[in-house]
Amino acid sequence: MSGKFISAKEAVKLIKDDSMILAEGFVSICTADEVLYELEKSYLETGKPKNLGIMFAAGFGNAKAGTGLNRFAHKGMVKRVIGGHWGLAPELASLANSNELEGYNFPQGVISQMFRDMAANKPGTISHVGLGTFVDPDLDGGKLNSITKEDLVEKLHLNGRDVLFYKGQKGDVALLKGTTADCEGNISLEEEPLTLEVLSIATAVKNNGGIVIVQVKNKLEDGYLQPKDVKIPGVMVDYVVVAEKPEFRMQTLTEEFNETFVTRRKVEPPVMPPVALDERKIIARRCAMLLTRDKKILNYGIGMPEMIANVLNEEGQEEYFVPTVEPGAIGGTPAGGANFGASVYPRVIIDQAYQFDFYDGGGIDAAFLGLAQCDRDGNINVSKFGPKIAGCGGFINITQNAKEVIFCGTFTAGGLKLDVNEGKLIIKNEGKIKKFINNVEQITFSGNLAKENQKKVTYVTERAVFELRKEGVTLVEIAPGVDLEKDILAQMDFVPVIAEDLKLMDSRIFKNEKMGLKL
Repeated sequence: MSGKFISAKEAVKLIKDDSMILAEGFVSICTADEVLYELEKSYLETGKPKNLGIMFAAGFGNAKAGTGLNRFAHKGMVKRVIGGHWGLAPELASLANSNELEGYNFPQGVISQMFRDMAANKPGTISHVGLGTFVDPDLDGGKLNSITKEDLVEKLHLNGRDVLFYKGQKGDVALLKGTTADCEGNISLEEEPLTLEVLSIATAVKNNGGIVIVQVKNKLEDGYLQPKDVKIPGVMVDYVVVAEKPEFRMQTLTEEFNETFVTRRKVEPPVMPPVALDERKIIARRCAMLLTRDKKILNYGIGMPEMIANVLNEEGQEEYFVPTVEPGAIGGTPAGGANFGASVYPRVIIDQAYQFDFYDGGGIDAAFLGLAQCDRDGNINVSKFGPKIAGCGGFINITQNAKEVIFCGTFTAGGLKLDVNEGKLIIKNEGKIKKFINNVEQITFSGNLAKENQKKVTYVTERAVFELRKEGVTLVEIAPGVDLEKDILAQMDFVPVIAEDLKLMDSRIFKNEKMGLKL
């Protein structure tokens, strides 16, 4: 079995032109960085392998050249990409935007579940996720440019309701990462903060007669991994690459190894240092006030929503809620920034596909997601802005299926500067970019579908709170100190419904001391 262990340079020589690569990773977790490095190097030096296909559920990299998915961003290297989140690979997205490759953007959870269905050689994946959004074939069918012609999404009517059928793909190469390999090629993931869909991808490629390449940190020289510690069976692994360089042995983008990401802690949550009062904390405080103890299971999106966990911790309320992160962590405190996807002292880590099964079935009590663009129908866009392709990630799965959805973000963007004084909000410099516009560029969340399903939807900003009601987007609260006409209505491209009982936001939100929040 020693022949299974090869170098990254040897591994990429096995990848042929026109191969479909199923690539694993979440930011940098479970990403085979050394193999990707050698793959890019090989193409730049020899022009091979070329015309590749790539399929990935979550984006990986740090949005900079020469990292993660950006290593594929060379003309001629890739011909088709099916991805869930493109934001961390702007150079790859640029190729799609300029018609240099065929590009598809599907919900992250759907792609994760597709990998599992592909492993069983099913014709595709049936899901209600994506209806009413740009993924719906009635709109764009998830296609990102004019050269992308093949329809990979079909609308069906089954068992009395509309659903989407996502056509299954065939994987020729799996690029995965684990922690330890034994002499049989069995792989464990004891130091990985997530397990994602490594087993599904390995199975899908193996059953298609392809090659499975797994990068690891350690080789177990003597003995074998214990059966329940094995995440990828050796019978599904063709080649193992033991990473040599320290930069390719990282746990996350910034952590070589952080034990808190893979350890359960029995004591109460640690007390975090207070965060300075700015627009992020103002919004997070108002979002936290929407919680009650019966809304126990939560999801925080990346960016602005991450602050809510800090607010709950500061107010001593964190213990009453169970935060989850879409790639598979349940409980603990979700990590932010370059470590997003991991959780500090998680209770459980499950495969990403099963986390999305839980989400899609309505398991989330309340979800907090970013607010980039909102229009008069309550639609939200977080996936495309002019030439920038960000991708939907898990946004569609989460917002369509959570029992309650709260979108949170600043009211305007681009130069917004704020201050607070004696419980009042002061706008020192208005943002140049309006977020509340007549029509969003791309529908990542359908307000009309949400109204049909009677979903509770709230839009929280630093100066105003809106609800999606049957009458439309309705202004229900404004911050003390702001002017309704000048600071709110004049900064919107549409006129919202104004609630008859329009209220002031709680003044405690705008004070430096703790709120004394009791949920």
